[in-house]
Amino acid sequence: MSADLRPESGAVLRTPGGAPPPTWVPALRIGTRPAVVLTIASMAGLATFFWPLVIAAPTSGNTGAPFVFLAILPVLVVVGVAEISSGGLDSKAVAVLGVLAAVGAALRPLGAGTAGLETVFFLLVLAGRVFGPGFGFLLGTTTLFASALLTAGVGPWLPFQMIAAAWVGLGAGLLPGRGRLRGRAEIVVLCVYGAVSAQVYGLLMNMSGWPYGLAGTGTELSYVPGSGPVENLHRFLIYSVTTSSLGWDLGRAITNVVLIALVGPAVLAALRRAARRARFEERPARSR
Repeated sequence: MSADLRPESGAVLRTPGGAPPPTWVPALRIGTRPAVVLTIASMAGLATFFWPLVIAAPTSGNTGAPFVFLAILPVLVVVGVAEISSGGLDSKAVAVLGVLAAVGAALRPLGAGTAGLETVFFLLVLAGRVFGPGFGFLLGTTTLFASALLTAGVGPWLPFQMIAAAWVGLGAGLLPGRGRLRGRAEIVVLCVYGAVSAQVYGLLMNMSGWPYGLAGTGTELSYVPGSGPVENLHRFLIYSVTTSSLGWDLGRAITNVVLIALVGPAVLAALRRAARRARFEERPARSR
């Protein structure tokens, strides 16, 4: 009997003679050293977002610290990209990365700036799911960078956007059940992740600018230099909920869920087909 080798065809994969399904292989392998470097870079990246909570920050007498962290973040992005690429970025992976980054860069202007409708993040989630965490990290950085060039959005906020988007793709690649979970169950998992990652991305971007006066000065939502981390974190959460979470972040989350639910199955099937043709998946030999 003919066997169904398409991983997108349903929840159960069948192979000739009851053999195991195709082994998933990431489009970009991450070795031990790149994994360690990426972990350290990500931890340092989180510090660049949240350092104002633990360090007396942007005051007139302390102007050097913000610039130090702003200078460190692009270095962390470059180091992470370089280390991941050293794991074996072949021509096929480069081609797929280029195509998806171009598509994402073209999609982003369609929604950015309109009630938080971000049309690019669902693609990061789906591609990270199919091609793996290293590929998802690279796709997040390259997509946001290409989008910034396309829309003249280059500024001090860009490195923050790049690494936050990279974490979205990375997290999608680390979701469990890649070899077993298919069909509606997988779409539900990706929808939940898309909604949560949208909120986390919004919180990170809020934190990247909130200490520098986004909430004004002298208000209950303002950052207070020198205050304890608990007090400032409380102010930050109130600021995020009242100004961003109920608008931009919620809109981004809804967009992710709707797009993943509607076009996710078709996009996953197309991406997995591309992965098979590029031999990113090790397929079992056919019986004769």
